[in-house]
Amino acid sequence: MNDTPGKDRKIRAGILFGGKSAEHEVSIRSARNVLDALDKDRFEPVLIGIDKHGKWHQSDPAMLLAAGENDLPKIDAAQTGLTLLPGSTDRELVGGSEQPALDVIFPILHGPMGEDGTVQGFLELANIPYVGPGVLGSAVGMDKDVMKRLLRDSGIPITDFLVLHERDHKSFDAEAAVKKLGLPMFVKPANLGSSVGVSKATSVDELLQAVDLALQFDRKILLEKAVVGSEVECAVLGNDNPQASVPGRIIPQKDFYSYDAKYIDEDGAILEIPAKLPEKLIDEVKAMAIKTFQVLECEGMARVDMFVTDDGEIIMNEINTIPGFTKISMYPQLWGASGLSYTDLITRLIELAIERFEARQQLHTSYE
Repeated sequence: MNDTPGKDRKIRAGILFGGKSAEHEVSIRSARNVLDALDKDRFEPVLIGIDKHGKWHQSDPAMLLAAGENDLPKIDAAQTGLTLLPGSTDRELVGGSEQPALDVIFPILHGPMGEDGTVQGFLELANIPYVGPGVLGSAVGMDKDVMKRLLRDSGIPITDFLVLHERDHKSFDAEAAVKKLGLPMFVKPANLGSSVGVSKATSVDELLQAVDLALQFDRKILLEKAVVGSEVECAVLGNDNPQASVPGRIIPQKDFYSYDAKYIDEDGAILEIPAKLPEKLIDEVKAMAIKTFQVLECEGMARVDMFVTDDGEIIMNEINTIPGFTKISMYPQLWGASGLSYTDLITRLIELAIERFEARQQLHTSYE
């Protein structure tokens, strides 16, 4: 029997979701939407859930598809354990009932231990194509401190920021931070997304509370000067020749674009897609999104977030290398507005993963 994807069988796509980070539940919701929209004529989904302890499990599609729109379900740690074998060319899932070899992995993992290069490195060792940026792009995109320094050195404008490590927490001078950055300011864990642990501080007391909160999620945090302007996001897709979607504008209905506004409260923000910006400014936003994507060594996909001030200045905020894929998430909506449906977007991402893998297989690993 011919086991090559094509006429004889579908491409076996592993959907990897959950994880140890604080964005575990968001990952599950994203996976639910991807599974629902996946082109079942071309792909055979194989669900792999990672529980909050980091154990991989064989997962039942019914668990995802039965979840309500406002539910954030958890992975049952009693489910059958699975793993991939590093160094193997078979790409077989080991453990539980017999599993077919995989052709590609779609990691829908947000935050540390999923979006930060750790899983990407493991998948490289397992010799399997995977969707999204590689090890370096993922790691750099996750660490907001390193990311901002690379952007700054490449001439991409960013907001002023300070970095605070947990080791320096006791000696933190809040008054000096306010003197340098002003108020209000935002305080963020350096290695999380989805606004987890993020606070807007408008006083010294609020700043101290925000620092304490952020340090519960990461050992390194950022203090950023607030920017007065519109929050604009642009989706990027591609490998060597990436393309940018139409930009979208976020109009928060509360103080800022919080976790609830992104994933739970559909009235938490108005998404203006496409953004009502002058044509010249739209072109500049798209160009900066692609430049950021390339500077940070990304491939496959990323959502690039920036601010646009009233006088038309573009200030880069951050990049998300595994953006949210829920039905109200910006990345698929931006591509939908650009003429690429949710299902076709998922298909293209998988194609890009396989194309990149096959190109790298042509590289020499020795002089022989």
